Amino acid sequence: MDFWQWYVRRGRIDRRTWWLQYALPIGALSVLALMADVALGNSSLESIAMGETGYGPIVTTIGLLAMPASLSSGATRLHDRGMSAWWLLIGLVPLFGQLALLVITGFLPGDGGPNRYGPPPSAAPLATPQPEPAPEPERPPYWG
Repeated sequence: MDFWQWYVRRGRIDRRTWWLQYALPIGALSVLALMADVALGNSSLESIAMGETGYGPIVTTIGLLAMPASLSSGATRLHDRGMSAWWLLIGLVPLFGQLALLVITGFLPGDGGPNRYGPPPSAAPLATPQPEPAPEPERPPYWG
C-alpha cells in the first residue's frame, strides 16, 4: 500500500487495520506534536487543560494534515459495518458523539460477509486460474 492509498482509503477495513494503521499512529503523532509545542513554548498543558488557550501551531498542523486520513479511515470502518459515512457526523455531538463513534469504529465487529460497500476486508482476492502447462510431446524411444 502506498501513501495515497493510506491517506485516502476506499472500501472496507477491519478493526485491526483501523487501530494499527490509523488510530494509534495518528494519536501518537498528536501526542508527539503536543510535546513539541510545549517544549518550544508554543503552548502549555495547564492553559490547555483550563481551556484558556488553544493548541500550538505544530498540533494544529498535524491535526489538519491527519484529518483526511482520519475521516477516510472512519468512513471505511463504518462501511465495514454496513453504515454510511454520514454517521461520522455523530462525532460532532459533544462527548457522547465522539464516544459513540469510537465504540462503533474501534470495538464493534464488521459485517461478516459482503455488503453494499464490497467484500469483507479479510477476504483474499480470488486467484485467477492459471492455464495448465502443455503436455510434453512424446519423444521417440532411445535406440542407444
